[in-house]
Amino acid sequence: MGRGLRASWARDVAAGERMGMWNGDALDLDAYLARIGIGRDARELRPDLPTLYEVQRAHTAAIPFESLDVLLGRPVELEIKALEAKLVHGRRGGYCYEQNSLLAAALERIGFEVTGRGARNRTRADAVTPVTHAVLVVTVDGEPWLCDAGFGYQGPREPVPLGRPGAEVPQGPWTFAVHEEEQGILVLRIRRDDAWRDLYSFSPQRYLPVDYVVLNHYSSSHPRSAFIGKTVVQLPGDAVRTTLVDRELMRLYPDGRTEREPVAPDGLIALLDREFGLRLPERDAAELVRIHRSEY
Repeated sequence: MGRGLRASWARDVAAGERMGMWNGDALDLDAYLARIGIGRDARELRPDLPTLYEVQRAHTAAIPFESLDVLLGRPVELEIKALEAKLVHGRRGGYCYEQNSLLAAALERIGFEVTGRGARNRTRADAVTPVTHAVLVVTVDGEPWLCDAGFGYQGPREPVPLGRPGAEVPQGPWTFAVHEEEQGILVLRIRRDDAWRDLYSFSPQRYLPVDYVVLNHYSSSHPRSAFIGKTVVQLPGDAVRTTLVDRELMRLYPDGRTEREPVAPDGLIALLDREFGLRLPERDAAELVRIHRSEY
């Protein structure tokens, strides 16, 4: 990169940081806190580690992972007011770009230093996947922490330290660890069935919100996207992690047990409410049932 381009890029980044890279100033933080069940005045929150834990745990418990707008053929918008309207006031869920963009805005508004990363999903056997997952790195007292509210039912509920590769990080009955590979690649792993399983990998390269706009376009419209033509709704609970993919509901338990049950179209809307706390507008619910009936 030439000297002039480097200087221009540095000025752009500095300007973005002054304005608030994640547009946190535009977020109704009190409404967000109410949505995730934190009943405190936003002015009481401080950019410290206990607050980071509290916010991520509350967010992942309250806002389900879902990509229903992709199935319904609707655009997925990442502007903060659109995210607030959908995930906060509309009480919907969202997938990684929505979840972590909203979380980043809230953390920035509280006063945290937040940067983005792009990750490769490693849960699909040995397949090499493109960078399509958005994660956050939050720095607290000089230490970086991985924060991710958007990896669905297998994701962490709490921050994971990045400065201690190999350290086991219990989160209730679930255990995570970050492994370091060559060229600074970090891999988030989960312990299941007495074995470590890779979830995703990411490099030190910082991603900006505009990068997520590009990744979001791929995930919401490319024919090879894992979300095209599928119902995907997930929730990473403490005692059980639950995922609905098309017409099958699966519950994953800490001891490795799984329970599976078919979901008929007529029971779909009630199941979304019961299992995920997700209530769709009547028009959306009718369209979702129609799609399921056509494929049943």
